[in-house]
Amino acid sequence: MAKVLHAGCGGDPLPVWFAGFDEVRLDINPDCKPDIVASMTSLGDIGPFEAVYCSHALEHLFPHDAAKALAEFHRVLAPGGQALIFVPDLEGVAPTQEVLFESAAGPITGHDLFYGYAPYLASNPFMGHRSGFMADSMALALEVAGFSSALTQRIQGHNLMAIGTK
Repeated sequence: MAKVLHAGCGGDPLPVWFAGFDEVRLDINPDCKPDIVASMTSLGDIGPFEAVYCSHALEHLFPHDAAKALAEFHRVLAPGGQALIFVPDLEGVAPTQEVLFESAAGPITGHDLFYGYAPYLASNPFMGHRSGFMADSMALALEVAGFSSALTQRIQGHNLMAIGTK
């Protein structure tokens, strides 16, 4: 059975498009009850995986650590495997209190996209944003991490989707 590493899983379920994959959940926060408690920057002796899925977790790392995490994603992938990554899309966004869109959690501002969702920060310090991406910077980061191809797509709700293939 194909395996997917759900990196920075938090409490979120794996998307339905990974039906049929064996999920391995990884998070630095043990309260999330992951299969592996570890940082995305040092995955240890795991893998290989056919896919790595990371949704809204990479931006919680400092830029130099985000680069380490991408290199780790590449390392644990099987040849031809893919990393599917979602991060906030900062293109054209200013860190203001202007509401950009409504989410299930509540209104999202530019300030939230840059620094982390304000209502969650006080209770969970892991939710702070320490780096940010736009389409070009994410594609470059994937290439520097060793991915043979990198595709990025801006999608609704100020989301950026990236696919890196090993």
